[in-house]
Amino acid sequence: MDKLVIEGGRPLSGTIRIHGAKNAALPILAASIMAGGKHTIENVPDLLDIRVMLNILRALGCRAEHKGETVFLDMSTLDSSHIPEALMKQMRSSIFLMGPLLARFGEVQVYQPGGCAIGERKINLHLDGLQQLGAEIREYGNTIVCKATRLIGAEIMLDFPSVGATENIMMAAAMAEGITTIHNAAREPEIQDLQNFLNRMGANIIGAGTSTITIEGVKKLIPCAYRIIPDRIVAGTFMVAAAVTRGNVTLEHVCPAHLTSVIHVLRRAGVQIHIDDDIININCRSRPKRLERIVTSPYPAFPTDLQSQIMVLLTLAEGLSVIKETIFEGRYKHVDELTRMGADIRVDMNSAFIRGVPRLYGATVEATDLRAGAALVIAGLAAHGTTIVEQIHHIDRGYDRIEFMLSRLGASISRQAVPMRKKLTLENALPPIIKQTLIEY
Repeated sequence: MDKLVIEGGRPLSGTIRIHGAKNAALPILAASIMAGGKHTIENVPDLLDIRVMLNILRALGCRAEHKGETVFLDMSTLDSSHIPEALMKQMRSSIFLMGPLLARFGEVQVYQPGGCAIGERKINLHLDGLQQLGAEIREYGNTIVCKATRLIGAEIMLDFPSVGATENIMMAAAMAEGITTIHNAAREPEIQDLQNFLNRMGANIIGAGTSTITIEGVKKLIPCAYRIIPDRIVAGTFMVAAAVTRGNVTLEHVCPAHLTSVIHVLRRAGVQIHIDDDIININCRSRPKRLERIVTSPYPAFPTDLQSQIMVLLTLAEGLSVIKETIFEGRYKHVDELTRMGADIRVDMNSAFIRGVPRLYGATVEATDLRAGAALVIAGLAAHGTTIVEQIHHIDRGYDRIEFMLSRLGASISRQAVPMRKKLTLENALPPIIKQTLIEY
């Protein structure tokens, strides 16, 4: 178990390259199952979630190797559609494998997935969509068995524009008979990236990026080479970090069009942002302005995955700001940690009321989930004194060695191992003289 130790008070300055998108890479790695043969996927970050996904693919019989930022896959040896429960519990995104395995084998056995504890995230939309394509689904406790002699295209209306459900249905429908139309589909850039990858393999899909996606099923897909889009959430995190520390940072290899809502919010807060093709410069020399109201909603609105980070900025703004979280009901767990650092935040139902303070102070805090962990790192960069962020395995799920990236921008941050605590037993709790007496006796 590691922790991050941060000496705050240093403005970030310099240039950093943003790595590939975790939330695009995971479904694309899953989709590669559908074409037997060798794939080459580029711009894949070295993240804990990526390692888990590759371990799942290996457990299914695939050959997988991650060299630098490139993943080499050979799906010709894939021989199982049963995902190990232990691996599924490590990562919620493992649910993406249902659609591809169902399309290739006609059956799949999975378990309720794990992941960040940020609130209830039911998989009923995934299951309902697959059922409408002709799959028979049975649940035995924690086990889910899904079978389909054949998948048939259907008109599917999602009750909520779920990213995962949209992607799972897209993958299964890519090899179904006939045409599938997904209404009220999620519109995230990662879905567009998945569409582009599937089409590169020979699928026939249009509409990703809009609320209606149409998939005309094909009989066979072929392996391909593909490059993942930049990670907009990592980019947004570093944009906020630059603003919070009143720094001057240039981000390279980004897609500004994917960050429109984030750019708008930061500009409202008084942050100077300059854009040039795939480069964004963030410059902030004064105290941020308060924001009367930010509401998290599905793309293209402000993303829930940047809610905790923007909250850190508002803890230092002048006046009262309000954030309303509409996606996950458990996404305010970082609030208690920020208040330890001197933030003034009150939560009422799904709204957070943030009254800006002149400064934050270093403290020992705990990352409760991936994005909360990133927010605490940002707070530590701005705080006076030393901040220790524990449970950073959550952060490693979505940021490729965040301490190295921040160090390149002048931050004083280091990763340190947490020594294993000895298990307390009656014997090692006794004073030495009593131990010796017991031995002699």
